[in-house]
Amino acid sequence: MTAPRAPKGLGKDGRQLWRSVLATYRLRPDEVLLLEKAARTADDVARLEAVLEGQPLTVSGSTGQPRAHPLLIELRGMRALLAQLLRQLHLPDAVSKGEPLTASEQARKAALVRWDRGATA
Repeated sequence: MTAPRAPKGLGKDGRQLWRSVLATYRLRPDEVLLLEKAARTADDVARLEAVLEGQPLTVSGSTGQPRAHPLLIELRGMRALLAQLLRQLHLPDAVSKGEPLTASEQARKAALVRWDRGATA
């Protein structure tokens, strides 16, 4: 079975996430949809980071008080959304040396996580 093609319109970060996940894992159709949402969110995070680059971290509030740049707040929310989407995929962790798990290790860990038998993602 071949991996699904990357959705149209993905940027660099989204395509990189798409390729890296599908190079290692075989996903169900519902998981592919989650991966697409995560990839698009990764692109949104990259765009926000690019806009914020070189900008001050604070701006003046309505009464002149310093407050966090509004895009920092949005960036934090997008990063949290990306982390949530990736957690929902229940991808197994790689072993400590950064090597991918074997297929049977991936399946076992994913099953344990999905059925809440004590393993964590």
